[in-house]
Amino acid sequence: MESAKFKGERFPSVHFWAAVFLAAAILFIPGKALAVTAQEIMERIDDLWRGESSFAEMTMEIETENWKRSLKIKAWSLGKDYSLLGITYPPRERGTATLKAEKDIWNYLPRVNRVIKIPSSMMMAGWMGSHFTNDDLVKESRMSEDYDIEITFEGERDGVKIYELTLTPKPDAPVVWGRIDYVVQSEDLIPLTAEYFDEDGNLARSMVLSEVKEMGGRKIPTLMILVPADKPAEKTMIRYTDMEFDLDLDQDFFSIRNLSRRDLVQ
Repeated sequence: MESAKFKGERFPSVHFWAAVFLAAAILFIPGKALAVTAQEIMERIDDLWRGESSFAEMTMEIETENWKRSLKIKAWSLGKDYSLLGITYPPRERGTATLKAEKDIWNYLPRVNRVIKIPSSMMMAGWMGSHFTNDDLVKESRMSEDYDIEITFEGERDGVKIYELTLTPKPDAPVVWGRIDYVVQSEDLIPLTAEYFDEDGNLARSMVLSEVKEMGGRKIPTLMILVPADKPAEKTMIRYTDMEFDLDLDQDFFSIRNLSRRDLVQ
């Protein structure tokens, strides 16, 4: 009798253990374990091409109604506060560079050997005549910090599992977009498209990201195509040709002295 009582009180029933194993199985269903928040998705996108530090080589193709232009660019970054971009081609533009160091941004114009500080009012101006802005290239703003982010759809479209994100600016955020809509692949959180709307809710520009490749040990979209809504026949394409992460860079590298160094963009 004592033995039966002991076993009944000390050891849970078969039904109890069945419930425990069922609960554990639910926790480890694929997708549940990988669930992320909207904030985490956008933080990853913010840092996808940067990391703690990075170096990139890219080409930029600009097409407008009246002309076409091709640039080759080298770019370095350190965290979210330091960026340096220099044009290596064509020869007449070689050495033209943009520097961001904390909150200050400068352009160097080798033709006149002059450094010009960019005011905050010019951050949304096109960089080198492209449809990408100064802000896009040096990433002065961070979407994960300046916008409230919501997952508005999670599921499958055209055979691809995706998240759709809606970003609305925080009340005091120094941004111009009234809304940004992102489509992100669920499996690896790779962004696929982005649509930017003005303060009146009108579409201002659209971006498509594609040609996902491994560079520097991570998967990134290596091609971005940006199209302005009011000029759909125009576009700017950025194609990454090389990418490295976690380099030995320090803040001193991102200086006005380095901004005008021609050997950096050879």
